[in-house]
Amino acid sequence: MNSNEFIATQPVILGFDPGKDKCGLAVMGLDRQLHYHQVVPSNNAIATIDKLRQKYPISLIVMGDQTTAKKWKQQLQQELSEQLKIVLVDERYTSLEARDRYWQMYPPQGLTKLLPKGMRTPPRPIDDIVAILLIERYLNRLTESVNEL
Repeated sequence: MNSNEFIATQPVILGFDPGKDKCGLAVMGLDRQLHYHQVVPSNNAIATIDKLRQKYPISLIVMGDQTTAKKWKQQLQQELSEQLKIVLVDERYTSLEARDRYWQMYPPQGLTKLLPKGMRTPPRPIDDIVAILLIERYLNRLTESVNEL
């Protein structure tokens, strides 16, 4: 069985960090394997989600619960033909966490390595990493509730 067959049979979660100008998207399996992550312009977000739904068996959308969440949730439910379950997750401090995660995923090179961690600024938007963190927070919440039983 090749990896594409595996992707097609395992449900995945779409992480969505909506914003006014750009949105972060991530697709992760329940096994926490990351299949996709990208920052897209806000006006392309729904079209990109639609394409991702054709490629991956997305069972759920997890998105941050802050500023534009209600408006985006409504728009997603209207524009995506099938009703997809959308879960809002607490997104406090995800931007700070995403900065740290960026440097874990892409270790600093050259002179950047010499800067103290708190002074390093990722060279690109990190909304996709926020989307990854939102999925992880959702999965952690699920794991915690199972462990409490």
